[in-house]
Amino acid sequence: MNYEEKIRKIFEKREQPPLCYVHSYGCQQNVSDGEKITGILCGLGCGVTVSRDKADIIVLNTCAVRENAEVKVYGHIGELKHLKKENPGLIIIICGCMAEEEKTTAKLRQSYPFVDILFGTSAMRELPRLLYEVLTEGGFVSDTACRNGECFEGISPVRTDCYKAGVSIMYGCNNFCSYCIVPYVRGRERSREPENIIEEIKGLAEGGCKEIMLLGQNVNSYGKGTAAGIDFPELLQRINRIDGDFRIRFMSPHPKDAGRDFFNAVAECEKVCKSVHLPLQSGSDRILKEMNRGYTAERYMELVDYARSVMPGLSLTTDIIVGFPNEGEEDFRDTMEIMKRVRYDNIFSFIYSKRSGTRAAGMEDKTPEAEKSERMQRLLTLQRQLAEEGYKRFEGKIFRVLFDSEYNGFISGKSNEFIITLVKGERSLIGTMHDVRVTKTHNWAVEGEIVG
Repeated sequence: MNYEEKIRKIFEKREQPPLCYVHSYGCQQNVSDGEKITGILCGLGCGVTVSRDKADIIVLNTCAVRENAEVKVYGHIGELKHLKKENPGLIIIICGCMAEEEKTTAKLRQSYPFVDILFGTSAMRELPRLLYEVLTEGGFVSDTACRNGECFEGISPVRTDCYKAGVSIMYGCNNFCSYCIVPYVRGRERSREPENIIEEIKGLAEGGCKEIMLLGQNVNSYGKGTAAGIDFPELLQRINRIDGDFRIRFMSPHPKDAGRDFFNAVAECEKVCKSVHLPLQSGSDRILKEMNRGYTAERYMELVDYARSVMPGLSLTTDIIVGFPNEGEEDFRDTMEIMKRVRYDNIFSFIYSKRSGTRAAGMEDKTPEAEKSERMQRLLTLQRQLAEEGYKRFEGKIFRVLFDSEYNGFISGKSNEFIITLVKGERSLIGTMHDVRVTKTHNWAVEGEIVG
């Protein structure tokens, strides 16, 4: 049955096209999924609104990485109750990672009966069918069946920005880190065929897009199971050959799958930004083994040393978890030692929080929360010190910067090195790329002047 056609006919009978509001939580992969969901709804005849109060269809595309992320989502769902009361025809849709958890359906039915549709991460194509059922029959409908082969080809996203875009190259994850829920809610790894990725990026480049972010839970394991059989380094090289004035980023690689060919490709491809986010998580081999990360601290440092040997100006960022179950003071000192050796330009750090459904959630943990908080403060203090010293190397350098926002009287953007760069200028700079000479440094950003 052609549900799209049926829905368009229903909407055409209305005086005004229905407006959809789509809000995505969490990672950039989720944001990319949200753009596809918006594209599906626009293809059915919907308009788009940035105000949920004006919407006829509200979609909350959820994140399940942390328990507190779910608490936040449920709070926002609760806020929709009064909108449903004022407008009984409002359709409320919950989708994304939370939808894949068994407990979610029961909780919605019990505590949030005004929700109309629930669908999982691999059921995006089922949205027209689910929406048609609600429009014609009412009631609550859901689809959380796992479809591990789905890569969502042929869906035209409605992108948030015209000058930068996320392009999913793969979906799912096979790593099963002991603290992470992602493999359980996004399914097994599956890679898009390279020709589909190339075609999408060509279209973006021809449309004037300045930054392409390649997305995947583990981008450098790309290529397994594809007909072409190419790997991530070769994909980077193919994308690099596409005509156009744009730059390439990617998020996130995994250290266990990073080798010399990966760093060589980053070094050799002139469009690929010389910044790599290489998640460490912990500097302790004992904790890394408990996390099921698949590498040691020594192996991690070998990667860093080789990367900097082929890219002396490489900017490195990382993720660090503080207070993993039974992390001792010696384990934490190992992490601090790695930070001193690598001297990251930025870190994304978190105090471990138990995630139901993961192996780590069942681990006994005798480390007091106060001790974890104290370690976090020491880690942040060290990072501020290292960044303040490290950012001084940028003084007088010329950065290529894509401006994307306003900040405290400045226009803000990120350099190819992924360094926040601030300049005085007009808002018209947003969406443009310029050379900037660095005149002042902080421990989190640099200031500069546009050159030429």
